[in-house]
Amino acid sequence: MMKSDRESKFNEVAIALDYSFDGEIKIGGNYTSVVQHGNAVYVSGQIPRVGDTVVITGRVGDDVALAEARLAAKICAMRALALLNQSLGSLDRVEKILRITVYVQSAQNFTQQSEVADGASEVLFAVLGAAGVHTRTSVGVFQLPKNAAVEVDLIAATH
Repeated sequence: MMKSDRESKFNEVAIALDYSFDGEIKIGGNYTSVVQHGNAVYVSGQIPRVGDTVVITGRVGDDVALAEARLAAKICAMRALALLNQSLGSLDRVEKILRITVYVQSAQNFTQQSEVADGASEVLFAVLGAAGVHTRTSVGVFQLPKNAAVEVDLIAATH
């Protein structure tokens, strides 16, 4: 079976990031990663975990540089896309990414949360094109699960 354009783009981004998003996307609690209600699909918060390892941990602006935090946001977005693909059977069913929220474990004086969030936005656009353009909120937080530097959740519309 021929890969869709979106699947090919997803694989290109994964190769560029040098991480694999194949297989099970593990969750860390008593919840589900994806809920579909009508045409809306909600993807729970994704941290930069690859396999069993959270690959970028710490406080952005102290332990984690901006470039690393942007990479973390990209990994989070790729996990969310992998979950959408698994849940929907194809990324071609994504009509539009409606909204993302990006949480950044921030040092006291760190104010570049939106620049961190750009990493996730870039991935969504690279894979989905115009359908990946979305509304966004980025916030600095004191702590995230597993000491993750970044967490991203999203809402998508399907057809």
